[in-house]
Amino acid sequence: MVCWMSDQTSLSQGQKLGIKHTTRSGRALVKDLQYRLDINTLHRDEQSERLALNDIGRVTLRTTVPLFYDEYRRNRETGSFILIDEGTNSTVGAGMILDPK
Repeated sequence: MVCWMSDQTSLSQGQKLGIKHTTRSGRALVKDLQYRLDINTLHRDEQSERLALNDIGRVTLRTTVPLFYDEYRRNRETGSFILIDEGTNSTVGAGMILDPK
């Protein structure tokens, strides 16, 4: 699950970002945006193609470095990460690993 925190850009499928997980840094590719969560109704919008400012959604990421993680509910230190815009080096998203595959 990712919370998008940038008003300059939006998150969409195929986007490349930096990822920081614990002390490791690497690059991540957004393989799939499964759904955007409407926080007022908890409805899953599976037709959404992007996440805008303050949107929460479930995504599938592919990383260039292996991540050693636990589910967020088990250990929030190893179950969380941030996404970084490589052009501006600013944090654009925060996420938690719910169902590792």
